[in-house]
Amino acid sequence: MNRRYPDAPLVGVGAIIFRADQVLLIQRGREPSLGRWSVPGGLVEVGESLLDAVKREVMEEVNLEVDVKDVVAVLDRVIKDEGGRVEYHYILVDFLCESVEGNPAPASDVLDCRFFPLNDLPRQSMTAGTEQVIHRAFNRGRVPAFPVYDARI
Repeated sequence: MNRRYPDAPLVGVGAIIFRADQVLLIQRGREPSLGRWSVPGGLVEVGESLLDAVKREVMEEVNLEVDVKDVVAVLDRVIKDEGGRVEYHYILVDFLCESVEGNPAPASDVLDCRFFPLNDLPRQSMTAGTEQVIHRAFNRGRVPAFPVYDARI
């Protein structure tokens, strides 16, 4: 499965993790958006549930265990090259997650990771739409609006 110039959209997950008024961000270690800050996450593997994917990706990228609380946003990210061809196409599902202990440590394809105060976000070089999704998650509160579907139940 090619990430670049894919034959079909790829499904990815993201984890929005707060501690008080701070949110965990990772600095991307590869394209697209190399060097920009985003939420931890990655692609869903074949046969993997969304919940398992977000838990695995957070562990792989920042070495934290999380509990998945709610769906925050479902969005698509289409990035075209200079000639107008679709270079990347992702369907992304961002989840509000909780991790109450442990310090994040960059691993896998992450250059850096840390908790940022929400009021520092405008000064960061972030992937498109990330700041808006973070504020949406923070402002909706900690009570799930919709139950997270777990196919194993």
